[in-house]
Amino acid sequence: MAEPTAAEIVEDVPHPVDTDYEIGQNNITPLGLDIHNPVFLISGLSVVAFVLVTLMFKENAAEFFGWLRNTLTSKFDWFFLLAGNVFVLFCIALMITPLGKIRLGGDDATPDYGYMGWFAMLFAAGMGIGLMFFGVSEPMSHFASSMGGTTVEGAARTDWAPLGAAAGDIVAARDLGMAATIFHWALHPWAIYAVVALSLAFFTYNRGLPLTLRSAFYPILGERVWGWPGHIIDIMAVFATLFGLATSLGFGTEQALAGFNYLFGWSTGDGAKVLLIAIITGLALVSVLRGLDGGVKVLSEINIGLAALLLLFIIAVGPTATIFETIIHGGAAYVKEIIPLSMPFGREDTNFSQGWTAFYWAWWISWSPFVGMFIARVSRGRTIREFIFCVIVIPTVVSILWMGAFGGTAISQVIADASAPVKDAALELKLFEMLKPLPLASITSFIGIILVLVFFVTSSDSGSLVIDTITAGGKTDAPAAQRVFWCTFEGIVAATLLLVGGNQALDALQAMAVSTGFPFAIILLVMCVSLLIGLMQSLREGKS
Repeated sequence: MAEPTAAEIVEDVPHPVDTDYEIGQNNITPLGLDIHNPVFLISGLSVVAFVLVTLMFKENAAEFFGWLRNTLTSKFDWFFLLAGNVFVLFCIALMITPLGKIRLGGDDATPDYGYMGWFAMLFAAGMGIGLMFFGVSEPMSHFASSMGGTTVEGAARTDWAPLGAAAGDIVAARDLGMAATIFHWALHPWAIYAVVALSLAFFTYNRGLPLTLRSAFYPILGERVWGWPGHIIDIMAVFATLFGLATSLGFGTEQALAGFNYLFGWSTGDGAKVLLIAIITGLALVSVLRGLDGGVKVLSEINIGLAALLLLFIIAVGPTATIFETIIHGGAAYVKEIIPLSMPFGREDTNFSQGWTAFYWAWWISWSPFVGMFIARVSRGRTIREFIFCVIVIPTVVSILWMGAFGGTAISQVIADASAPVKDAALELKLFEMLKPLPLASITSFIGIILVLVFFVTSSDSGSLVIDTITAGGKTDAPAAQRVFWCTFEGIVAATLLLVGGNQALDALQAMAVSTGFPFAIILLVMCVSLLIGLMQSLREGKS
């Protein structure tokens, strides 16, 4: 008799989801921690050691972070770009093939959340802080440098051959700059999230496995997934999530402090950074203890509402016609240029592929365990086709609207006045300089700060819930003390990287995101194979 395949073994795994798998030994400590050895101990102690060693050797650490980021993005940019393309094509294939009809949770499953609440949570967790930080700065950077092919004054640029605009063609420079920006915030990053989220949701809701990263590899590893191979996968997921979050929290801290300084003259020094992170971490702790529905969901919906109001305000009082032109032409340029932008080999634009794309893909990959597991937790009842469309296509459209409104407004200001303050402002100040010439600038700038802070909180609390689930072996009801531990250390790691980085704080943040994103990219590629095996088995048996 033939041996069963790995996919057939998956079908024999006990159901339902709350089956008590032996993922290490369960020990309730005096502190109230539900420890699943060795995932919690190794990841927890490693994070504590990282903080202590980094603070003890600040100068050496800062030098190392700078070297690490540049080395990984310059040597492996081709790998990051190639992996990103695989994830996009994989998701498209799932959506258009018969596999798309499979429903997460089975044929009779119904969605736990309506479209509005579901979309608000996945979007706030997925990109909130990043859109606030880069919504103005990145379109301007690509417009004014290599991506546009021209400078604002019209001088020719030659370091971006594939998309270079004719010298002096400002409109073409704007559209190509928007295409490059949208490329980093549209299909590719959300495809990365979708792969992880779909894998976790399918193997949890359809195959009864724990809600943890290792479960997605059962078709390949079999029962070994509960041993050291699975431990390593979950530990890597914890590291990737923690440092990916720290990067975003660092960006949020820099921008919020810059905004407070801009409006009220508050300090932006190290003490202010630590204080702000401590306050926001405290708020995140309150949200974490309130749980998914009482904390994360409520904050996410509030934030999406505020973000929508700010977006509509800018469209209404800004250069409305130019904004719509930027959105339409920029989106069209993105569709036209997505293939040359995605090419992993034979590139001349090393500044773009290494300095921008490789970092972004590593950042999104490092975020994928966090965002993916969070999306999986709130996506039961959706078909795969519906899931991929909503998780990839809708956020892509929103990103185009956001970048077109914020970036298009800033670019129009620079075109009208080459000495406009937004042109040379620091990255964290560009949003506020863009808002300054518009009506109610003080109010909208304050709303912008609030958005950054609430995105900060939603990222921190939802990230804590995810890491807690991983280190508790897939349990979604682990002790509160454990969630408090992870939420606290997310803030501590972000503060540590900001303090050690000094003037190059953002480089230190980016270095840790890239360092965890690189090995996790390999894990995600294998995850695609494992998910395909499971889905095909389900389709052959007429099950979902």
